Amino acid sequence: MIRPVLFSTLLAASMMQMSASASVDHNIAKGLAPVSKEQSIRKLQSFKGDFRILGSKIYTSDEQAKFSPIDYAVSWGLFAEPEIARHITVNQYDRYLNWKIDRLPVPVDQAMQMVSNMHIIPANPQIAKQIKHVKRGDLVRLKGELVEIKDKNLVWTSSLTPTDTGDGACELFRVSSIEWIERVKG
Repeated sequence: MIRPVLFSTLLAASMMQMSASASVDHNIAKGLAPVSKEQSIRKLQSFKGDFRILGSKIYTSDEQAKFSPIDYAVSWGLFAEPEIARHITVNQYDRYLNWKIDRLPVPVDQAMQMVSNMHIIPANPQIAKQIKHVKRGDLVRLKGELVEIKDKNLVWTSSLTPTDTGDGACELFRVSSIEWIERVKG
């Protein structure tokens, strides 16, 4: 017979071990280096830009949450102008982005190249905290690198062309620097 105190101690130790294991799996999402031998990050190219935040979505339970805890819906160029960006509505779900604007100021194919869904990977613990403080309307300067993530059977590769569209067109962006150019009040 296990005494209640011993059982609760064993249960707590077991839960701490499971939590530590999950924590190690999520090291990259916390801005730390991979610890698991099955995980790796490979730089594909340097990447930077000024982006208007159209929306963000936090992920905690999908397979990619171990690496990217948040996605940003962003616009740049002409679509980063406040008078245009404010008219863009976004819907983020399952690591996808749908967006619309009532009146396009440019041809459709050009417009499609100025909005993107970015899977954000923090490069360090400070960035891991900062990335959750962006708000719709903020204009941020992001610097870092586009990467490829491997984990067991998962290979997740960034698009290298910011103007492509459709499935596989998202940037897998390991952010090493975030600077607010304009910040929404409130």
